[in-house]
Amino acid sequence: MNCHLAELRAQIDDELRACGRPPGSVTLVGVSKKQPVERIAAAIEAGLRDIGENYVQEARSKFASLPPVRKHYIGHLQTNKAGAVVELFDLAQSVDRLEAGRALAKAAERQQKVQAVLLQVNISPSERFGCPPGQAEALADALRALPALRLEGLMAIGPIAEDRGEIARAFDLAAKTFARVGGSTLSIGMSGDWREAVRAGSTMVRIGTALFGGRQS
Repeated sequence: MNCHLAELRAQIDDELRACGRPPGSVTLVGVSKKQPVERIAAAIEAGLRDIGENYVQEARSKFASLPPVRKHYIGHLQTNKAGAVVELFDLAQSVDRLEAGRALAKAAERQQKVQAVLLQVNISPSERFGCPPGQAEALADALRALPALRLEGLMAIGPIAEDRGEIARAFDLAAKTFARVGGSTLSIGMSGDWREAVRAGSTMVRIGTALFGGRQS
């Protein structure tokens, strides 16, 4: 486990240097969906500081037995889960519509918390969720008007494609949208496309199998 984390960080830093960016300027979020707690705990012991989960119920069962780390909600945000997301997670990455943002804001107010969020934008024809890029600025303004939310930037999921150029173009669209929306965090790039994401300006990559190995069924 230690080897995977160190190797991945070294590879990301090499890619950053090749792009003229400083090493260490990309946060690695370990996507721990369907991974055994022992693997996640080993990664945290090795220095992993951020983990991402897709499902509230799975996260709740894991988090109690894990050391303190920054917790990211990366699944589709259902409004009826807003209270649990605010309770369990430090950053909700998948706010793709105002309805979801308002639900999070109401839950955060009840819990006397300011919830950090990212706006999810859709850059892929294979992705069901996400705000259209052309509507991202308007949604960002509406989210910033909610006092219980703190919009930190943008998240997107790359296309499922063999064509590396298609992936690069999608991430370029995400980066241009991020430039208009503003913020400190551009969360793009996963196990199969993080290199294209780093080249496009990603500040956060979400990596599961390349870090932890294959998931449990």
